[in-house]
Amino acid sequence: MSVAVRVIPCLDVAAGRVVKGVNFLNLRDAGDPVELARKYYEQGADEVTFLDVTATVDERATMYDVVQATAEQVFIPLTVGGGVRTTEDVSRLQGHGADKVGVNSAAIARPELLSEIADRFGSQALVLSLDLKRSERMPSGFVVTTHGGRTETDRDGIAWAREAIERGAGELLVNSIDADGTKNGFDLELIAAMREVSSVPVIASGGAGRVEHFPPAISAGADAVLAASVFHSGQLTIGDVKRELRDEGIPVR
Repeated sequence: MSVAVRVIPCLDVAAGRVVKGVNFLNLRDAGDPVELARKYYEQGADEVTFLDVTATVDERATMYDVVQATAEQVFIPLTVGGGVRTTEDVSRLQGHGADKVGVNSAAIARPELLSEIADRFGSQALVLSLDLKRSERMPSGFVVTTHGGRTETDRDGIAWAREAIERGAGELLVNSIDADGTKNGFDLELIAAMREVSSVPVIASGGAGRVEHFPPAISAGADAVLAASVFHSGQLTIGDVKRELRDEGIPVR
């Protein structure tokens, strides 16, 4: 592996505050998004991801303000997801400082949205956000979910990833609903399955609890690792994770 692995803190934002829960439930306040993003930037984060977990119309303006304030202080790529439904949403987010957008539910409802975004802004600006759950009724063993894992769709996780790449997705943010917030480690089987079909970078998300959890995710096929609560709680720093990766012979920035 010659390309440096990225370490990405994720900030789930609701009503202008960072929140965190387990399996997307029991959300609690974890701090100010701009302050946290700046802290992670100073710790050496390679990117920052914001997910607007409520994304209601009345709170959308708050999110644009958060993105703009962050972009003015944090000079690494900024990905924003949650509530992106049109190319105009993408244009406005980019106007406020976002480098990439994450799309999930809207693309499931209307897959053409992926092509529209990729055609207008380039694949490098488009991240498909996948919330996947283990399911015996799917050929791959993974089902696509929406609403933070609470609603299962009729889409197979691996088949949907493949289709999204064909439609122009430039990156896959693969989040395991089963592992999310548990701190028991990434779903390595899911990462490996995604690596097999993906011609674009795979970001592993869901389950990080200790520094030892990160190298196996890379070995399984991830190009980047994303975590939230372990960083917000101060349990781990970006530096801790990069040190562990480096010690395992994995190149980092």
